[in-house]
Amino acid sequence: METLHVPATVPVMTLPDTVLFPQALLPLHIFEPRYRQMLRDVLAKDRMFAVAHLDAARQQDPRLIEPLHHTAAVGIIRACQNGENGTANLLLQGICRVRVKKIIREEPYRIITVQPLTTTAGTHHAELEVLRLEVMRLLHLRRRLGTPAPKGMTQFLESIDDVDTFADIAVFNLCENSAIKQRLLEALETRRRLQLFAASLKSEIEAQRLRRKLQGRLPDDQIAGN
Repeated sequence: METLHVPATVPVMTLPDTVLFPQALLPLHIFEPRYRQMLRDVLAKDRMFAVAHLDAARQQDPRLIEPLHHTAAVGIIRACQNGENGTANLLLQGICRVRVKKIIREEPYRIITVQPLTTTAGTHHAELEVLRLEVMRLLHLRRRLGTPAPKGMTQFLESIDDVDTFADIAVFNLCENSAIKQRLLEALETRRRLQLFAASLKSEIEAQRLRRKLQGRLPDDQIAGN
Protein backbone atom coordinates (compact mmCIF):
# COMPACT_ATOMS: atom_id res chain seq x y z
CA MET A 1 0.00 0.00 0.00
CA GLU A 2 2.83 2.42 0.84
CA THR A 3 4.33 2.04 -2.66
CA LEU A 4 1.11 2.98 -4.48
CA HIS A 5 1.16 6.38 -6.13
CA VAL A 6 -2.08 8.35 -5.99
CA PRO A 7 -2.52 10.31 -9.22
CA ALA A 8 -3.31 14.00 -9.10
CA THR A 9 -6.53 13.45 -11.06
CA VAL A 10 -9.01 10.66 -10.29
CA PRO A 11 -12.63 9.75 -11.00
CA VAL A 12 -14.94 9.98 -8.00
CA MET A 13 -18.19 8.41 -6.84
CA THR A 14 -20.21 10.84 -4.70
CA LEU A 15 -22.35 8.68 -2.42
CA PRO A 16 -24.84 9.30 0.40
CA ASP A 17 -24.26 7.47 3.70
CA THR A 18 -20.86 6.15 2.56
CA VAL A 19 -17.48 7.26 3.89
CA LEU A 20 -14.36 5.38 2.78
CA PHE A 21 -11.33 5.16 5.07
CA PRO A 22 -7.73 4.14 4.32
CA GLN A 23 -7.19 0.37 4.55
CA ALA A 24 -10.94 -0.28 4.77
CA LEU A 25 -12.65 -2.66 2.32
CA LEU A 26 -15.80 -1.25 0.72
CA PRO A 27 -18.08 -3.52 -1.38
CA LEU A 28 -19.82 -1.65 -4.20
CA HIS A 29 -22.47 -2.60 -6.74
CA ILE A 30 -21.94 -0.68 -9.96
CA PHE A 31 -25.09 -0.23 -12.06
CA GLU A 32 -25.43 3.42 -13.17
CA PRO A 33 -24.25 3.93 -16.78
CA ARG A 34 -21.80 6.68 -15.77
CA TYR A 35 -20.14 4.49 -13.15
CA ARG A 36 -20.09 1.49 -15.47
CA GLN A 37 -18.11 3.63 -17.92
CA MET A 38 -15.89 4.84 -15.08
CA LEU A 39 -15.22 1.26 -14.00
CA ARG A 40 -14.21 0.21 -17.50
CA ASP A 41 -11.80 3.13 -17.71
CA VAL A 42 -10.13 2.65 -14.32
CA LEU A 43 -9.76 -1.11 -14.81
CA ALA A 44 -7.90 -0.36 -18.04
CA LYS A 45 -5.64 2.09 -16.22
CA ASP A 46 -4.58 2.08 -12.55
CA ARG A 47 -7.72 0.62 -10.86
CA MET A 48 -8.05 3.71 -8.65
CA PHE A 49 -10.90 6.10 -7.95
CA ALA A 50 -12.14 8.20 -5.05
CA VAL A 51 -15.24 7.92 -2.90
CA ALA A 52 -16.62 11.16 -1.48
CA HIS A 53 -19.49 11.54 0.96
CA LEU A 54 -22.45 13.55 -0.35
CA ASP A 55 -22.70 16.84 1.54
CA ALA A 56 -26.36 16.83 2.64
CA ALA A 57 -26.08 20.32 4.15
CA ARG A 58 -25.43 21.81 0.70
CA GLN A 59 -27.68 19.46 -1.26
CA GLN A 60 -30.64 21.87 -1.10
CA ASP A 61 -28.73 24.50 -3.08
CA PRO A 62 -30.21 24.31 -6.61
CA ARG A 63 -26.95 25.59 -8.07
CA LEU A 64 -25.07 22.50 -6.88
CA ILE A 65 -25.18 18.99 -8.32
CA GLU A 66 -24.23 16.24 -5.89
CA PRO A 67 -22.14 18.49 -3.61
CA LEU A 68 -19.35 16.55 -1.97
CA HIS A 69 -17.32 16.88 1.18
CA HIS A 70 -13.83 18.07 0.40
CA THR A 71 -12.10 15.39 2.45
CA ALA A 72 -12.48 12.03 0.74
CA ALA A 73 -10.48 8.84 0.19
CA VAL A 74 -8.92 7.24 -2.85
CA GLY A 75 -9.18 3.47 -3.16
CA ILE A 76 -7.90 0.71 -5.39
CA ILE A 77 -10.05 -2.09 -6.82
CA ARG A 78 -8.95 -5.35 -5.22
CA ALA A 79 -11.57 -7.57 -6.85
CA CYS A 80 -14.23 -7.12 -9.52
CA GLN A 81 -16.92 -9.51 -10.74
CA ASN A 82 -18.95 -8.62 -13.81
CA GLY A 83 -22.69 -9.14 -13.64
CA GLU A 84 -25.51 -8.97 -16.14
CA ASN A 85 -26.11 -6.02 -18.47
CA GLY A 86 -22.78 -4.40 -17.69
CA THR A 87 -23.24 -4.23 -13.92
CA ALA A 88 -20.46 -5.29 -11.58
CA ASN A 89 -19.68 -6.05 -7.95
CA LEU A 90 -16.33 -4.87 -6.72
CA LEU A 91 -14.24 -4.57 -3.58
CA LEU A 92 -12.50 -1.22 -3.13
CA GLN A 93 -9.71 -0.83 -0.58
CA GLY A 94 -8.93 2.63 0.72
CA ILE A 95 -5.41 3.90 0.08
CA CYS A 96 -5.27 7.37 1.60
CA ARG A 97 -7.20 10.46 2.58
CA VAL A 98 -7.27 13.23 0.00
CA ARG A 99 -8.39 16.82 -0.19
CA VAL A 100 -10.63 17.52 -3.17
CA LYS A 101 -9.09 20.56 -4.82
CA LYS A 102 -11.35 20.97 -7.82
CA ILE A 103 -13.99 19.28 -9.93
CA ILE A 104 -12.63 19.38 -13.46
CA ARG A 105 -15.25 17.36 -15.33
CA GLU A 106 -18.80 16.06 -14.83
CA GLU A 107 -19.37 14.01 -17.99
CA PRO A 108 -19.51 11.13 -18.61
CA TYR A 109 -18.55 10.86 -14.91
CA ARG A 110 -17.07 13.22 -12.37
CA ILE A 111 -13.29 13.71 -12.25
CA ILE A 112 -11.51 15.64 -9.51
CA THR A 113 -8.02 16.84 -8.71
CA VAL A 114 -6.80 15.72 -5.30
CA GLN A 115 -4.02 16.28 -2.81
CA PRO A 116 -3.06 13.35 -0.53
CA LEU A 117 -3.38 14.09 3.20
CA THR A 118 -0.99 12.78 5.84
CA THR A 119 -2.11 11.82 9.32
CA THR A 120 -0.10 12.45 12.47
CA ALA A 121 -0.14 10.80 15.89
CA GLY A 122 -0.81 14.01 17.81
CA THR A 123 0.77 12.58 20.96
CA HIS A 124 3.15 9.90 22.21
CA HIS A 125 2.56 6.19 21.65
CA ALA A 126 1.65 5.45 25.27
CA GLU A 127 -1.32 7.83 25.22
CA LEU A 128 -2.51 6.41 21.91
CA GLU A 129 -2.49 2.92 23.43
CA VAL A 130 -4.56 4.15 26.37
CA LEU A 131 -7.09 5.67 23.98
CA ARG A 132 -7.11 2.49 21.91
CA LEU A 133 -7.90 0.38 24.99
CA GLU A 134 -10.68 2.79 25.96
CA VAL A 135 -12.26 2.49 22.51
CA MET A 136 -12.09 -1.31 22.74
CA ARG A 137 -13.67 -1.21 26.21
CA LEU A 138 -16.53 0.92 24.94
CA LEU A 139 -17.05 -1.30 21.90
CA HIS A 140 -17.29 -4.38 24.14
CA LEU A 141 -19.75 -2.56 26.43
CA ARG A 142 -21.89 -1.37 23.52
CA ARG A 143 -22.08 -4.91 22.19
CA ARG A 144 -23.12 -6.28 25.59
CA LEU A 145 -25.90 -3.69 25.67
CA GLY A 146 -27.30 -5.03 22.42
CA THR A 147 -25.54 -3.37 19.48
CA PRO A 148 -24.45 -6.09 17.04
CA ALA A 149 -20.98 -6.12 15.49
CA PRO A 150 -19.65 -7.99 12.45
CA LYS A 151 -18.49 -11.48 13.37
CA GLY A 152 -14.81 -11.59 14.23
CA MET A 153 -14.40 -7.80 14.12
CA THR A 154 -13.27 -7.51 17.75
CA GLN A 155 -10.54 -10.10 17.27
CA PHE A 156 -9.48 -8.46 14.03
CA LEU A 157 -9.18 -5.03 15.65
CA GLU A 158 -7.10 -6.48 18.48
CA SER A 159 -4.68 -7.90 15.91
CA ILE A 160 -3.93 -4.51 14.30
CA ASP A 161 -0.61 -3.15 15.51
CA ASP A 162 -0.72 0.34 13.98
CA VAL A 163 -3.00 2.60 16.06
CA ASP A 164 -3.82 4.90 13.15
CA THR A 165 -4.99 1.93 11.08
CA PHE A 166 -6.89 0.58 14.09
CA ALA A 167 -8.78 3.87 14.42
CA ASP A 168 -9.74 3.98 10.74
CA ILE A 169 -10.85 0.34 10.53
CA ALA A 170 -12.82 0.58 13.78
CA VAL A 171 -14.67 3.72 12.69
CA PHE A 172 -15.37 2.42 9.19
CA ASN A 173 -16.83 -0.88 10.40
CA LEU A 174 -18.45 0.04 13.72
CA CYS A 175 -19.73 3.62 13.40
CA GLU A 176 -23.21 3.77 11.86
CA ASN A 177 -23.55 7.55 11.66
CA SER A 178 -22.15 8.80 8.34
CA ALA A 179 -21.93 12.41 9.56
CA ILE A 180 -19.73 11.32 12.46
CA LYS A 181 -17.69 9.13 10.12
CA GLN A 182 -17.07 12.10 7.83
CA ARG A 183 -15.94 14.18 10.79
CA LEU A 184 -13.55 11.41 11.82
CA LEU A 185 -12.22 11.10 8.28
CA GLU A 186 -11.39 14.80 8.45
CA ALA A 187 -9.54 14.39 11.78
CA LEU A 188 -5.91 14.02 10.73
CA GLU A 189 -4.59 13.46 14.26
CA THR A 190 -4.92 9.88 15.45
CA ARG A 191 -5.37 11.07 19.04
CA ARG A 192 -8.24 13.36 18.06
CA ARG A 193 -9.90 10.64 16.00
CA LEU A 194 -9.81 8.19 18.90
CA GLN A 195 -11.11 10.82 21.31
CA LEU A 196 -14.02 11.74 19.04
CA PHE A 197 -14.90 8.10 18.42
CA ALA A 198 -14.81 7.34 22.14
CA ALA A 199 -17.11 10.30 22.83
CA SER A 200 -19.54 9.05 20.16
CA LEU A 201 -19.54 5.56 21.67
CA LYS A 202 -20.22 6.95 25.14
CA SER A 203 -23.24 8.85 23.81
CA GLU A 204 -24.58 5.68 22.20
CA ILE A 205 -24.08 3.70 25.39
CA GLU A 206 -25.90 6.30 27.47
CA ALA A 207 -28.80 6.22 25.01
CA GLN A 208 -28.89 2.41 25.20
CA ARG A 209 -28.92 2.48 29.00
CA LEU A 210 -31.71 5.07 29.08
CA ARG A 211 -33.75 3.01 26.62
CA ARG A 212 -33.35 -0.09 28.80
CA LYS A 213 -34.39 1.85 31.86
CA LEU A 214 -37.49 3.24 30.16
CA GLN A 215 -38.38 -0.12 28.65
CA GLY A 216 -38.33 -1.94 31.94
CA ARG A 217 -39.31 -5.58 31.60
CA LEU A 218 -41.34 -5.12 28.42
CA PRO A 219 -40.15 -6.78 25.18
CA ASP A 220 -39.11 -4.55 22.28
CA ASP A 221 -42.46 -4.80 20.48
CA GLN A 222 -44.36 -3.61 23.56
CA ILE A 223 -42.16 -0.69 24.64
CA ALA A 224 -44.86 1.83 23.67
CA GLY A 225 -47.02 0.43 26.46
CA ASN A 226 -44.53 1.31 29.19
